[in-house]
Amino acid sequence: MTIKTEIAQTIVDPRAYADRDRLDAAFTELRHNAPFDIAEPEGFDPFWVASRHADVLEIERRADVFHNAARSATLTDKAGDAFVQFVTGGERNLIRSLVQVDGQEHKDLRALTFPAFTPKALKVLEEQIREIAREFVADMLAKGPEVDFASEVAFLYPLRVVMRVLGVPQEDEPFMLKLTQELFGPNDPDMNREKKEVPPEQVMQLMQQTMLDLEGYFGEVTKKFRANPEACINSLIANAKIGDDYLTHRQMMGYYIIAATAGHDTTANTTAAAMWALAENPDVLAKLKAEPSAMQGFIEETIRWASPVKHFMRTAIVDAEVGGKPVKAGDWIMLSYHSANRDEDVFEAPFEFRIDRPIHKHVAFGSGPHVCLGQHLARMEMRILWEELLPKIDTVALAGTPKLTQSSFVSGPKSVPIRFTLAN
Repeated sequence: MTIKTEIAQTIVDPRAYADRDRLDAAFTELRHNAPFDIAEPEGFDPFWVASRHADVLEIERRADVFHNAARSATLTDKAGDAFVQFVTGGERNLIRSLVQVDGQEHKDLRALTFPAFTPKALKVLEEQIREIAREFVADMLAKGPEVDFASEVAFLYPLRVVMRVLGVPQEDEPFMLKLTQELFGPNDPDMNREKKEVPPEQVMQLMQQTMLDLEGYFGEVTKKFRANPEACINSLIANAKIGDDYLTHRQMMGYYIIAATAGHDTTANTTAAAMWALAENPDVLAKLKAEPSAMQGFIEETIRWASPVKHFMRTAIVDAEVGGKPVKAGDWIMLSYHSANRDEDVFEAPFEFRIDRPIHKHVAFGSGPHVCLGQHLARMEMRILWEELLPKIDTVALAGTPKLTQSSFVSGPKSVPIRFTLAN
């Protein structure tokens, strides 16, 4: 069965991801009437859409059957794919990050930094992160009673934390934020390099320019840390070896770039979405202030609610079956985390913000061998910020209309204007 054309066009349209009701309506129809079927939107190669929680989990767990590297791991139209083929001489992955490799290479690369991102290892960073959180909270309170929480807090606080962990100087943070927003929001006129609407055929060119800027920056990082190693993640990447050999240029650049961009942007989107939810649900703020033990449930619900990574793509390397449907070797599959995290079979009243849900049912961090390496750092950052901020405010409400980024890959609120009152 082929998905309705209107629905297929919606789920690939970056503008739909800035319209929560439109997007939710499309995926709700898919879950109910075509939960695992083929989309054929104009300008794209056909692909399966996994919209249910169970199917997304199954595909994630069967990493031996559904690969990341066989095709693009993110949704790319035909024009974009042709551009990549042209600039790379037919080699699909010019930069290979953890999400673009499989099997032993993925295991080897992941093992290089995994020890640094365990809860035990991150515990030593808690006081440093708390100091950063206090700085941003104090700045927000001083600017009040109205701020744009997204641009003035949520974008900047995780950026500062992750750049500190990576070993990026504070003066380089605006540059890294700019390139991150360009990379993940090339279709959004507020985020892309041109700061205007651009035709689809130019999107990949803009992303290529951004990647070259990132590559140039991290080329200098490699020289710096190979000459003088330090105790930070970028130094670890620069000096990492698999066996007796340094990482290849492609592996190293992919590692730097995913850590420096996805490492903070996803947390920023989730943090901004959390404040939006608090402004619309005053009972949640009251409960968190009265019952600090509810914090864990709040964090997990904000992650589910935001689902900042909207999708990844997988490619079947052998014939298989998913949801009772035959999938052929070479078939491309969209895993919609946004839809899976609103699956009515898993989440009661999924369009309500509830902090008392069973913990750890969402798939916002993925699952299986590709589960997010930085998930524990993200949870710690968010917990510490709310622990520092919530006791200091009494009420919060929207002071305008929030806006979402136009992006079908990684997206969330780009503006959350709020008005708050201070606690006595």
